[in-house]
Amino acid sequence: MSISQIVSFSEKAKTDSELQDKLKACERAKELVALSKEYGFAFAEEELYPPNEPAFTPEQLHPKLVKAL
Repeated sequence: MSISQIVSFSEKAKTDSELQDKLKACERAKELVALSKEYGFAFAEEELYPPNEPAFTPEQLHPKLVKAL
């Protein structure tokens, strides 16, 4: 599992409109991690939180998830 997987998933979401919609619908980090697995990415929920750098922009995420991360 790797931070690079999170960054790659975020980059894919910027170019895939279907993924953008699904990502925006995720209200919890567990949902985001499950969605990433559907698209072939693997990372742990804990890797989304500080001290790691944020990989997603607030515009990419549901408002509840923005507050959590």
